[in-house]
Amino acid sequence: MRDLHVVGLEADGKFVVCADPKTGDRFRLPADDKLRAASRGDIARLGQIEIEMDSLLRPKEIQARIRSGATIEQVAADSGMAVSRVEVFAHPVLLERSQAASMAQAGHPLRHDGPAVQTLLDIVTLAFRARGHNLDDAEWDAWRDEDNKWVAQLKWQAGRTTNKAHWQFLPDGHGGTIAPLDDTAHELIDPDFGRQLRGLAPVRALAPAAADDEASQQSFDEYYGTTSDSELDAETVEIEADEAPAPEVDQPREPVARDPKPAPRPAPGHGGKDKRGKPAMPSWEDVLLGVRSSGHN
Repeated sequence: MRDLHVVGLEADGKFVVCADPKTGDRFRLPADDKLRAASRGDIARLGQIEIEMDSLLRPKEIQARIRSGATIEQVAADSGMAVSRVEVFAHPVLLERSQAASMAQAGHPLRHDGPAVQTLLDIVTLAFRARGHNLDDAEWDAWRDEDNKWVAQLKWQAGRTTNKAHWQFLPDGHGGTIAPLDDTAHELIDPDFGRQLRGLAPVRALAPAAADDEASQQSFDEYYGTTSDSELDAETVEIEADEAPAPEVDQPREPVARDPKPAPRPAPGHGGKDKRGKPAMPSWEDVLLGVRSSGHN
């Protein structure tokens, strides 16, 4: 490697003229930013210039895309640059986005009667607790939209579904205001945050009338081949009615004397026989008094 010494600039000032002190040969170098950084000994600037020369995207363009919500991997894939080179320019912007996301959590959501007293973080924490979610598993992020306004995002996993909520954040001296940009964000800051974010399967309509209930019960018993309790009771009543004896007709009863009197003695000449010609049976009183059936003592 030969040593050269600087002779001067060309007339247009775009090149630096150098010469070989031994041979007198002259050389020229472009007077660009790379040469200026090398002459100052600015190694960091020199390395940045080398990246800019090797890349299709300039550092400002990389930072602009990162600030708009792109990831380092996306920028590296689109530009063809190495991820390590993109990280050099993306790191300061990522810190800016993280700070904006923290400021958005301290903002106050806008409602019909003005900004809420509670912050966005407080309201979302209550909403997650009511729905059985864990806010620690959620991720906050922020970026600038096309109008150069901050957009805050909350992303969390519920089962196999990835949910995202977006708010527009306008910083001010009182913590800033929050406005929902989609239905999910609106439901999270709604005062009635206890209701489910995602509805369950629709419930079938109930039977409108009692007649439908009877038909449903009958079809149920017929389907399973069973008999309802009401039918069993009705059949039991019918069987008991058939087996019950017919009611007896009350016959007129002869009056019974309280103080029975002695039976009249048969008149003499009858021979103590009844109408059928048989000897009459003596009564109990005749036996006690010693009276024969013929009427003689």
